Amino acid sequence: MRARSTLPRIWRPLRRPAATVAVAAAVCAFPTAFPATVPDAHAAGAVAADTAALSRSETSGPSKDAHSPKFLSLSIDRVTPDSVTSASDPIVSVAGTVSNVGDRPVSDIAVRIQRAAAVSSAAGLRTSLGMDQSNYEIAGAFKTVSKELTPGQRAGFTLTMPLRSLTGASLNITKPGVYPMLVNVNGTPDYGGRARLDDEKFLLPVLGVPADPTATDPTGTAAQPVVPSTTRPVPVTMLYPIAAPPKLAAGTPAGGQPIRLIDDSLATSLTPAGRLGGLLSALSFATGPTVDADHKLASGVCLAVDPDLLVTVNAMTQGYRVAEHPADPTGPTRAGTGQQAARDWLAQLRGLAGKMCTTSLPFAQVDLDALARVGAPGLTTDALASPAVIVDKILGISSVRGLTWPDSGALSSPAATMVASLGQSTALLAADAVQTSGAGGPPPTGRLGGDDGGLSVALFDVPAADALAATGAQIQTPDFTPARERLDLSDDSRTARLQDALGAMVWPALGGEGESGSSGTAQSAGAPTARRAVVLAPPQVWTVDADEASAVLTTLSTLIRSELATPRPLAAVLAEAAAPGGPRLSLDEPDHEGVPDAITDRASNQLPRIDSLTAMVVDDPQATISPQGYTAPLNEDVLRAITDAGRNMGDPKPADQVADDRVRALTSALDAQFAAVTVLAPGSIYTLASSQSPLLLVVRNDLPVAVQVKLQIEAPSGVHITDVGLQQLPPRGTRQLQIPAEVRFSRQLNLRVQLTTPAGRPLGEQIHVTIHSNAYGNAMTIVTAGAGGLLLLLAGRRLWHRFKGQPDPADEGHEAP
Repeated sequence: MRARSTLPRIWRPLRRPAATVAVAAAVCAFPTAFPATVPDAHAAGAVAADTAALSRSETSGPSKDAHSPKFLSLSIDRVTPDSVTSASDPIVSVAGTVSNVGDRPVSDIAVRIQRAAAVSSAAGLRTSLGMDQSNYEIAGAFKTVSKELTPGQRAGFTLTMPLRSLTGASLNITKPGVYPMLVNVNGTPDYGGRARLDDEKFLLPVLGVPADPTATDPTGTAAQPVVPSTTRPVPVTMLYPIAAPPKLAAGTPAGGQPIRLIDDSLATSLTPAGRLGGLLSALSFATGPTVDADHKLASGVCLAVDPDLLVTVNAMTQGYRVAEHPADPTGPTRAGTGQQAARDWLAQLRGLAGKMCTTSLPFAQVDLDALARVGAPGLTTDALASPAVIVDKILGISSVRGLTWPDSGALSSPAATMVASLGQSTALLAADAVQTSGAGGPPPTGRLGGDDGGLSVALFDVPAADALAATGAQIQTPDFTPARERLDLSDDSRTARLQDALGAMVWPALGGEGESGSSGTAQSAGAPTARRAVVLAPPQVWTVDADEASAVLTTLSTLIRSELATPRPLAAVLAEAAAPGGPRLSLDEPDHEGVPDAITDRASNQLPRIDSLTAMVVDDPQATISPQGYTAPLNEDVLRAITDAGRNMGDPKPADQVADDRVRALTSALDAQFAAVTVLAPGSIYTLASSQSPLLLVVRNDLPVAVQVKLQIEAPSGVHITDVGLQQLPPRGTRQLQIPAEVRFSRQLNLRVQLTTPAGRPLGEQIHVTIHSNAYGNAMTIVTAGAGGLLLLLAGRRLWHRFKGQPDPADEGHEAP
């Protein structure tokens, strides 16, 4: 099991110390590695003075540790070229900004660039960024940025340095590789000595070395470009994710009010200047006919689309509302502003998906471990099998089927069994999410055995995925990142983090093997052998902008154009993974925190209620919506509540709060659905005309769909109520029900009446009905019968006496008329 890092947020200051003694020792240890030459004499004098001051005073300067105040902040704004090729400019240029973030002025501010030895292992792509500056042995001259910066002030700078030079200082890069670079800033704070006050590290990928412009011999080695070996190109596949955290507010069944979003951030994100719009613009340009006329790049890239995002954007095109309080499904809303942006973005996505590989992601980046704990087959189908249908329907394409890519990059054994049970043939996992008995690391594809259901797997490159996850507006640290490679990059600029990603992408093609293959830096002698395939997998919610996405795609295109890599379609990866006889792999049980059990349990507790609501809706072929279609958004709300989105960005509390709001809204909405169907209480005492008179009740259905209900009536003994079975109610209407009843006595009675679903779940409120019966009881029946018999007896007696001509004794004392 991979150990989860517990490094504190102060790790970066600890991994990048500014102890002045170390700096002074580095200057002494490498006197020839710190040249002091600059392009002009004036600058040379300034740098010489700075270097002398550094040697004299840095040993007593302030230490940049966790307890020292921070005076300056250095940020890299641009690296040119971001990937060096043999045809590039032979000069590396780094532009940046120095800001005074302290509480006092800082004077004599100077910066310089340094480099370390080329990365020699996959782990080094991350660990090299944590090296002390003394490991960056090749250094340029200091360049003055400003004589003084007061608090809040900032100043820009540009450093340039040749890749190699026969006549002056250079980075001394003579062969392809991935080189760690460092830019540091020195200054003198008020009341302190001169010291290194901040630094920035990044990777510089060098695919080829341009000719040295200072070489005078046109036939000499320095005058010739250095090109990499292309005898073993790396097969490369890139997943290009189009996803966003769930934005649909919970608690709105289909066919109801206009959809509600929890915020209106998609209105901005979908525009060409937004994140989602930029992702499409970058891909559209990189795979367009002008840049990719032979379709090579497009053949190695596959769109990975979140069906939840498609559902949301498709609904936005019809107009939508934004909830003021996402946890309240009936709360106030305002009009959304992204309807046209949604239409334009969806049209652009349809155009891209129609000409290149497209596959679907699990619905709403659902946490597959949490989904396995829920254990609801219908919900599992909605999460893993239905997404392909949604993508195909909305985009009008036939997507690549059979791939499950969990957002966490790993699967537990129960989750793997769940995925295999749905017929999803291949899972895309991080290379360190599995174990193999063979030497040299796991193969790029294989099969899981035993309890995992024989699921085939394809593995993506961990260093590249880790570096790509750190790019963009939000730094993500995936669970699959090895503990020793976890770095706090919160102070690093976006440019530096992008450079790290480009270096990680390039490294496997320059002689090293990705984490999906064995490590190594040199090709074996003899006939060239095929390289292990590499799959590049950015985070599913990738927060890069258009320029950053373009840089990634351009680097991939450069690898392909330079024949360091060959595009490999996703279909080929899946075919290899599903081929019989593949290597046997076993899961490395993930240390995945994921969605808390409390949220998972609360969300899954709503599933039986959703099932009851589904069973209550009438399945009418003439209706515009089916029972399953009516409640599908509510099932999707459960999936959105147990999403992994936002849980790799440091603090999981915001994601927990969003999930809690979603569960509360869903619970409240279901309460309202069941309360909308009820029996109405009569306004007064109900009188039965006879013992056989029916009981008349009025029931109301405020839902937009027809429903079937049952009546439960609690009556005292002596009252028999006939069960009328299921009763169908029209949408948004009322109906009077005649309930056959038999009452055996005359008195005032109280009945309890409750509507229920066909499964017996209560609907609406229970009402109390008071009735008055005019029926006679048993005693009255006996008295009436006795009186009638006595009357017949007396009348017969009188007739008998008259028939005999005898006076009736009852007439004695009375004169005859």
